[in-house]
Amino acid sequence: MNEDAKVQCACGEAVSEEELLGRLDKVLAEYRDKPGALIPVLQIAQGIFGYLPDVALKRIALGLNKSYSEVAGVVSFYSFFSTVPRGKHLIRVCLGTACYVRGGNRVLAALKHKLGIDVGQTTPDRLFTLEVARCFGACGLAPAIMIDNDVHHRVKPNKIELVLGPYRTGEHDQAERKATA
Repeated sequence: MNEDAKVQCACGEAVSEEELLGRLDKVLAEYRDKPGALIPVLQIAQGIFGYLPDVALKRIALGLNKSYSEVAGVVSFYSFFSTVPRGKHLIRVCLGTACYVRGGNRVLAALKHKLGIDVGQTTPDRLFTLEVARCFGACGLAPAIMIDNDVHHRVKPNKIELVLGPYRTGEHDQAERKATA
């Protein structure tokens, strides 16, 4: 990558890839000799980059004196880690038994259509990432979806845009900030 090229870090600022790698190098220096450092370093690296690009995985492998395959294996094992950029908002559609029977698959199809992405993908504007989950414990209110930490109950496929709207406009973020102020 060109050193002058700017990328979007997880914090939303535009910085060079070299600057992000510099931040990662500081983390690696701190954790280098600590037993069990791999998972905490991966978590911090994902916080820095917003996901775990290949360049970061290689740097982590070198910095912790581990093989690339060991680092990549841990990343692929845990669903928390992502090797592709994630959106600002993570949408999870429940496909547990109750949600599936009550139309969770139709809600998923509507989201895929509305967002123009498939499961595991992120919208081009990096606003939404779509995933599937198994149960939110809201079976009596099925079908359910989660956007970030918010559970939406009895979601109807034809009402998807009403659910997504506040997340698109930032109104949801503003309400959340007021609630925590």
